[in-house]
Amino acid sequence: MTQVDDYDLKILTLLQSNGRLTNQELSDLVGLSASQCSRRRINLEQANLILGYHARLSPDAVGLGMVGLIEVRLKNHTPDYEDNFLQMVEAEPAIVDAFKTTGDADYLLKVAVADLASLSALISQLVAGHQSVSHVKTAVVLNRLKENGLMMKPAHKVRHKGA
Repeated sequence: MTQVDDYDLKILTLLQSNGRLTNQELSDLVGLSASQCSRRRINLEQANLILGYHARLSPDAVGLGMVGLIEVRLKNHTPDYEDNFLQMVEAEPAIVDAFKTTGDADYLLKVAVADLASLSALISQLVAGHQSVSHVKTAVVLNRLKENGLMMKPAHKVRHKGA
């Protein structure tokens, strides 16, 4: 396991909020040379502490403005049932995050779909299309406040006269 020191932690934190930082920009913010930052970044990547770089897109930009959270309970926990469910999770592009959990549900799925009809179709597919699923419970996300550790910026704020 890779030892993470204060410099590595600062690099990780800075890259988490802006993965486009150059080694020179990291160097200025961390207080190390650009070559040291580059070596540390490469080591963090090779140790799988940095899993990748991506652009955070607005769900509306890709037509997936509705987010739902689906709790899933399996009929039983035999390897066949779990494998069947995990294959479905891997194959379904609407499922953006999946977590195995404790409590009433076995899994929690975060899904992103175009609209309520798409969410309904996905839920029907989960229940009817997979022998491993015994029960689902769904919540629709009304407002996304914080994701991936970052506060979401409101699209706009409405001001009232006299306020």
